[in-house]
Amino acid sequence: MTDQSLRGFLDLLEADGQLLRVSRRVDARHELAAWLGIDDDGPALLFEDVSGSDTPVVGNVVNSRERLAVALGVPVAALTATIAHAASRSGTSRLLTDPPCQEVVHRSVDLGQLPIPWFFEHESGPYITAGAVVARDPETGRPNLSIARLKPLSGSRALIGIAPNHHLAIMARKAADRGEGLPMAVAIGLHPALLLGAALYLDLGDDELEHVAELFGAPLELARCLSVDLQVPAHAEFVLEGVLQPEMLVDEGPVSEFHGMYEDYGPAPTVEFTVCTHRSQPILQVIEPGYHPEHIVIGAVAIAAIVRRTLQRIGVPVVEVAVGMAGAGRLSASVALDSPRPGDARRCAFAIWGAVSLIKQVTVVDDDVDVWDDAAVERARLLRSRPERDLLIVPATRADRSEPLEHDGLGSKLAIDATMRPEDRELGFRTAEPPSNVVRLVEQQWRDLGWMRD
Repeated sequence: MTDQSLRGFLDLLEADGQLLRVSRRVDARHELAAWLGIDDDGPALLFEDVSGSDTPVVGNVVNSRERLAVALGVPVAALTATIAHAASRSGTSRLLTDPPCQEVVHRSVDLGQLPIPWFFEHESGPYITAGAVVARDPETGRPNLSIARLKPLSGSRALIGIAPNHHLAIMARKAADRGEGLPMAVAIGLHPALLLGAALYLDLGDDELEHVAELFGAPLELARCLSVDLQVPAHAEFVLEGVLQPEMLVDEGPVSEFHGMYEDYGPAPTVEFTVCTHRSQPILQVIEPGYHPEHIVIGAVAIAAIVRRTLQRIGVPVVEVAVGMAGAGRLSASVALDSPRPGDARRCAFAIWGAVSLIKQVTVVDDDVDVWDDAAVERARLLRSRPERDLLIVPATRADRSEPLEHDGLGSKLAIDATMRPEDRELGFRTAEPPSNVVRLVEQQWRDLGWMRD
């Protein structure tokens, strides 16, 4: 991939008929969200006239695995493996002296000038939802890239929503222990590879930007910030520079979560922005939060890749990992293994729970099952598992605060071994179907008649 910008990918989508320009005026309060929701699995939407602003807004950019695969230039079947491979390697970067993201510079910031959507009825304000946050660990100096929601408060201030166990929150507490704020920058309007990188579950100190460079297959082009000692993606549409103040808290109120319902996390830290830079004629990228495909898919594919890498590292014969819509891209993982041995399913489950605390249900199947096909996985559960033998329930484990049924920091986990056991069926698990040579012959006849799509 030679173009590391959002607008380059939008040009690609438009050329393929996958971008719709909305020329009519759209209100950023609720109406824009309704447009995105109705178009959940449709083309990317570019809103050219958002009320109160001259800045266009784009959303639903990568609302499917297929579109993510296009962005990375790989077949969809290779998507998870490609990201897992990149997460195990480190690419290089280079600084641009005249980066596109700094074509226009504002030395004062007013977030109210941006057409930031107010998405849902019971939320208390608009949110920046496609912002990738760059910060450095105050102790080690290692960079970190993550995604966090930002709710504008007034002028240059914003609330930042980060879970206590996220790396950004850990770094903010380290800064607070030193009596300091945490310098940070928010890059908005990014190539999908950068959003995927920001969603990876890596170890603290592992620089996500290095792995994004590996996804691009070329040095990642960066820009040096103007007011903080950080480097950001050079082709971002907007960059907000400022300082996270971990001890300056504001109540957030109800906020939507990936599972599609509201949560109230109480007080959250704030950020004071001092500089805003952007490209000439910038585009504000948004991701509809809650239980909507773009929000789910980015997290799901990134998590699946990390799970795959985790299982490969411990020698499990993993073929594919899926984290799909049924589990809101966070709560359920399905794993296909090549010739699994007794105990492999439980080994998988505990490794996955250790790597990604949000996952509460793990299903392990044989590699003849398409784990991205929820119906196929459910069929394996019903036809290949015996509940008294193959279900593992782990009660009262630590749970992420966004787990819908978390209580007092605890939740439960479930693992299902849905792999075939030869002793379970005298006739085996062979599928009933006509001979393969006859099937191939009839398929060719259908193609000759123009009835079958390849």
